[in-house]
Parts: sequence; C-alpha cells; structure tokens
Amino acid sequence: MAPLPDPVVSAHNLDLTFQTGEGPVHALKDVSLDIEKGDFVSFIGPSGCGKTTFLRCIAGLEQPTGGTLTVNNMTPDEARRARAYGYVFQAAGLYPWRSIARNISLPLEIMGYSKSDQKARVDRVLDLVELSGFGGKYPWQLSGGMQQRASIARALAFDADILLMDEPFGALDEIVRDHLNEQLLALWARTEKTIGFVTHSIPEAVYLSTKIVVMSPRPGRIADVIDSPLPKERPLDIRDSQDFIDIAHRVREGLRAGHADDA
Repeated sequence: MAPLPDPVVSAHNLDLTFQTGEGPVHALKDVSLDIEKGDFVSFIGPSGCGKTTFLRCIAGLEQPTGGTLTVNNMTPDEARRARAYGYVFQAAGLYPWRSIARNISLPLEIMGYSKSDQKARVDRVLDLVELSGFGGKYPWQLSGGMQQRASIARALAFDADILLMDEPFGALDEIVRDHLNEQLLALWARTEKTIGFVTHSIPEAVYLSTKIVVMSPRPGRIADVIDSPLPKERPLDIRDSQDFIDIAHRVREGLRAGHADDA
C-alpha cells in the first residue's frame, strides 16, 4: 500500500500568546489539526476565539509561541515566501484607482510576471469567478459581491495550491451570500484548491465544507472537528436535508459546549 501523502497544513499543540500592556492575551491554546490536500475546511466560533489568528498563523502573518506548524512541509514563513497560498480578507481591499484587471494583476507585477503572462492569468481568473468583461471596470462600478469575487480572483492569479479566506462574505446580504457560496463551491470543484475558510455562519460552514472546525472562546481551542458526509456537489436545497440539519445541530452543540467550558 502506498504511503498516504503528508497533510497540506499540520498543526500540533499550537499556542499563541500576545504580550500587551495589560498583560498576556492567550489567543490559541493546544491546537492540533491536519488539513489534507483538496479539503475545504471551515473554522467557526464566537468572536475572539482565534479563528482568524489560526488562519494568519498558517499564512505566516502571526508567529506561534508554542507547538509546531507546517505548510506544504515548510514553515509558514517559508511557505509564504514560496507563495504557497492566496489570502482573501474580510474586505475586498481593491485599489479604487486601478481597474479590476490591474487590481488582479498587482501580485503578478510584484512577482515579475511578463505582461503577456499577466494578461493570460487575469483573463483566466476573471473567467473562473464569472467576471469576464469586467476587467476594465473600476471597483466603485461593481457591487460588493462582485468586488469580493475580484478579490478571490486576485488571490487565485498566481495559482497557489492553498486559498485562505477570512470571512469574505460576512458583510454581504443573504441572497448575495448564497449565490457566492454556490460559486465558491463550483470554483473549488474546478480548481481542486485546498481551502481554509473563516465564518460566523453555521449554514455557510455546513454548506461549504468537507471538514468543520468548531472553536471555543479565548484561549482559542478546538472543541470539535466534523467530517461532513454531504456529497461534493451541493445544490442550495441540500440545506433542507436531514444530514445537513444533523451537522448544523452538532456544530451548534459544539459552540454551546465551548461556551460552557469557558464559564
């Protein structure tokens, strides 16, 4: 039997404590988690539970104070320098003076891609996020949902294997959010990226994920890890199925248990 491939992300007994003027803040405590290639992993928990902090540790934007963390068998900092991931923030963060195409091409310019390669990559990712024909527009000419899709395109432009997403749809209304959830699942199926996704929404976490990581209040700990039995292709009405309802109930129970442990 062939050996199993190494996890894309592997955390063992990870701790992170911030030193502040008012004393130490324990953001993460004893977090252990493996993320396999092609997983769609959602992190859910109350505000301040360390979801975003853990994502930022994977990205090499925060430095753990204990435990080990590898990304593609490298340190997070090495993985960041190797451009192993794209990162999508809560706000689209598009420069208003640059067109959508030139916003998407910005990391490619920084990395030194040729003009022809930049154009080919921008055209490809605009098509992936269903924004073909909008490259010449400016951010203020697009809706909030379209701006977030442009932000996702920018993160995909240099074709990293890992996509890290920090509540990218949190500020959008429910109808737009549902549509973008459907588009994101289709994008994931086409690209086979490994995705880490932070959310406060139980239905969003259950609908999108192959694995749901439920986190407890500070210090951020993992209260439960749920492997989803849902099929990879998921119409929106799967949310009415008993499997979906059962998973959502388990997530809710995990969140309640985390609060109880903290009491």
